[in-house]
Amino acid sequence: MIRPKCPKIVAFALAAVIVPGCAHHAPKFVQTPAKPAVETPKEAPSTPATPPQDIKPAEDKTIIPPEEKKAVGQEFALQEKPVTKDIATISFEDAMRFYEEALQARERGDLTAAVKALDDAYGILLRLDVAPDSPLVQEKHNLRLLIAQRIVEINAARQNPITNNHKSLPLAENKWVQQEIDLFRGPEKKAFLEGYRRSGLYRDWILEELRKAGLPEELVWLPLIESWYMPQALSVARALGIWQFIRSTGLRYDLSQDKYVDERRDPYKATKAAIRYLTDLHALFGDWTTALAAYNCGEGVVQYCINTQRISYLDNFWDLFLGLPYQTARYVPRLIAAAHIIRDPQKYGVTLPEPYPPLKFETVKINYPTMLSTLSVALGLEATELEFLNPELRQKSTPDHEYELRVPIGYAEQTLAAINRVPKYVPPEFATYRVRGGDTLSSIAQKCGTSVQTLQRINNLRGTLIYPGQVLKIPGRG
Repeated sequence: MIRPKCPKIVAFALAAVIVPGCAHHAPKFVQTPAKPAVETPKEAPSTPATPPQDIKPAEDKTIIPPEEKKAVGQEFALQEKPVTKDIATISFEDAMRFYEEALQARERGDLTAAVKALDDAYGILLRLDVAPDSPLVQEKHNLRLLIAQRIVEINAARQNPITNNHKSLPLAENKWVQQEIDLFRGPEKKAFLEGYRRSGLYRDWILEELRKAGLPEELVWLPLIESWYMPQALSVARALGIWQFIRSTGLRYDLSQDKYVDERRDPYKATKAAIRYLTDLHALFGDWTTALAAYNCGEGVVQYCINTQRISYLDNFWDLFLGLPYQTARYVPRLIAAAHIIRDPQKYGVTLPEPYPPLKFETVKINYPTMLSTLSVALGLEATELEFLNPELRQKSTPDHEYELRVPIGYAEQTLAAINRVPKYVPPEFATYRVRGGDTLSSIAQKCGTSVQTLQRINNLRGTLIYPGQVLKIPGRG
């Protein structure tokens, strides 16, 4: 059984402290060449004389390289008048150029040059005045966040000088890994085998995405130890889906969460988000075992453990291992143990079941809210067929906006035709009730004019246990 996850502390908490420091470094533009002084007459008249119109000032013979002329021209443009759309576009491209230079410097190991280029990029963003309705507003915001991420990564790289940047997950064999192997062969065997069987629904697609991103293939078993490959899995820390994203991390990696949809429960969308998150963590810590520990408990917790070591840099994950929270300390050995068993089941006396076949479906765009069970029956499918294909739909209904619904192969045209015949779904109204000392589920149901079963269903309660301070949804207004 999966233990509760530690809340993930996002990297931007660190970035929020570091990034403002960049503001102290203005972009280093080339200094404007001094203009030649005009020769002063030996006997200056007592009153200023108007120079004749046919006398031209001395020509500036200073040779300026083309790239310096560009920088000088931009500096004058920024000083003399508000940034227009064309100039703003040019300046933003310069910020992007500095950002790309920083990435190149980081790649070749020159961290000082990388930080300097990031400072220059951020300095340009500070000077860049963009109209509120300009499309550059979002691009400017995105670049600011990227700069923050890179600075945090470089700071971590300076503290964690790992010499071996693992390109694969090292499958260690030690007593901690063996303990998890024994659990998978014993008390957790049933859950492990059923999770392995369920992995067949998504595994081939996830493996393809991992290969595209250049990530270790062993990461395909991360959802096995996170959720037993169940899209609806929910931890007590409110982590959700096969990759167990908490709300804030899901939003950070563009997983939509609204009244109708929670994309953390979509195995395909959540996989793309998890790959992005794991890639960022690997860039931050430099090896996969440490990155996986951070995936479980958050970047801040792992960085704190590194900094509070007797020698404050990370040489080896297993040196850090004992200082991690208990759940995280087990997390990486569990993944390694699962990979060992699946790679060689006979060695460990395990017979793996035949996995379920991969899901096959097609998508159809609809813009009409209706219950999935009603639509399934109208299509001649089992009542739960569409719910199974679309686990991200929270209300078990299509939303009231455009949505790409997954349907079985060959049912796209029938679905479009059936949409016009099924009734429209209107989500119920809910009030909230904060549990007080002495309350029971039955007393709340009686007080609010509803039933215990209804409260259990709409609040996802498996039993009748509630606690003071808990907020319950109550059907109806008021």
